[in-house]
Amino acid sequence: MALDRWIALIILIMCTGYAYTAFFTMDDMLAPFMRRDPIWPSTFPKVLSVMGIVAALLIIFGFEKGDGQIKAGEINYRRLQDYKVGQAVILLGLMVAYALLLRPLGFLGSTVGFLVIGSVLLGERRLHILIPVALIAAFSIWYLVQEVLGIFLRPWPFFLGV
Repeated sequence: MALDRWIALIILIMCTGYAYTAFFTMDDMLAPFMRRDPIWPSTFPKVLSVMGIVAALLIIFGFEKGDGQIKAGEINYRRLQDYKVGQAVILLGLMVAYALLLRPLGFLGSTVGFLVIGSVLLGERRLHILIPVALIAAFSIWYLVQEVLGIFLRPWPFFLGV
């Protein structure tokens, strides 16, 4: 079985568990006054799980396949060594590090660090442009979330006490 079908099988298993949770266990703890609402908290997970199951089954059964020839821009699974897999793995590790450093470094520090290191990893070398753009982007997102939406987002590291 091809790599895409193995991945689809894993996604099918995950979506099936998610669907079971959404259809059978999420609504049990619902407050009595919420049971009359037309849309419950489990509505979106139900839709997502069904869409995920359908998409995974379409890939497993091969309905998205064409004539079997590799087109330009498609990944050739037999030649994975030709791709920059190491760069992708490092970027995934950087994403995990970003999530773990959000509280200790604050939103602004971890976001600017993620954007700068990720961009350098992907090949950007003009730091005189990259760093101001990362600072402006991180501050703009923080401002929108904190001030416009009113959701508290710690901007600075916890040891600053701000």
